[in-house]
Amino acid sequence: MKISNETKIGALTAISITILILGYSFLRGNDVFSSANKFYAIYRSVEGLTISKPVLVNGFQIGRVSKMELHADGRTTVEFKVDRQYDIPDNTLAKLQSTDLLGSKAIVFELGNSTKYAADQDTLRADIQGSLAESLQPIQKKAEVLITKVDSALGAINKIMNPKFQANVDRSFASIANSLQTLEGTTKKIDAIVGAQSSHINSIMANADIASSNLKNSTASLTGISTNFERVSTDLANSNIKGTLDNANKAVADLQATMAKINSTQGSLGLLLNDTKMYDNLNSASGNLNNLFLDIKAHPSRYVHFSVFGKKAD
Repeated sequence: MKISNETKIGALTAISITILILGYSFLRGNDVFSSANKFYAIYRSVEGLTISKPVLVNGFQIGRVSKMELHADGRTTVEFKVDRQYDIPDNTLAKLQSTDLLGSKAIVFELGNSTKYAADQDTLRADIQGSLAESLQPIQKKAEVLITKVDSALGAINKIMNPKFQANVDRSFASIANSLQTLEGTTKKIDAIVGAQSSHINSIMANADIASSNLKNSTASLTGISTNFERVSTDLANSNIKGTLDNANKAVADLQATMAKINSTQGSLGLLLNDTKMYDNLNSASGNLNNLFLDIKAHPSRYVHFSVFGKKAD
């Protein structure tokens, strides 16, 4: 049987229209070839949510958004279809959540712990989670402040790294290089001097060693002297110094009393030292005695009578 071209075109057109309707229905969130339960949730804002957006549980898609209806009070009722094979507890939370940085939204089910399951056409609890962009706003502000500071730092660096500053830096490095060369020359000279005077240095070190040995020996002698001094100090501390000093003070007092008596006119010695009359008498007696001696020497016969024959003197 031969099929005409018109029939072929009509059949192809019908198939195309059917596929178009089914595709449109699928894009609208209607599962044509599978049965699904309808659930509802009411949101204050559905920004970023569109029809056919997925319904997820822990990242796994179990349905799609099928319809949205705006109410007079500004709230929006969202209808989504979920495959019948998935049981949804009646205390499940339907969160409107961001899925990317661009603000796209999806419905994320946080399954409840109730043993009772939601039935078809039930309304679930709704919640809205802030977008990732809103969550990143504090970080964005900090990043802007940090960028401003970095920009200021780069500006300061640009001001510092001007040609004049670079020239000064070059001169500074050149001066440092010259200083290092001078220091190297000085170090070489010091090495030469030390090499030339190494014998003297060795002699000095030997003398220092000898001096150290002598000091060690002297230290032993000083230790003995210190021990003797400590012994003498102990003996002095144990001796009766106070009694000796008291006796000395008493002797000095007696001597002072004796000198006082001598200086006074009491007693023979005091009169002898202080009375001029006795001095004159003694002086006169001494003169008379001297004259007597002179006369005896000149005329001994007057005072001594001696004769071999026993002659009587005149």
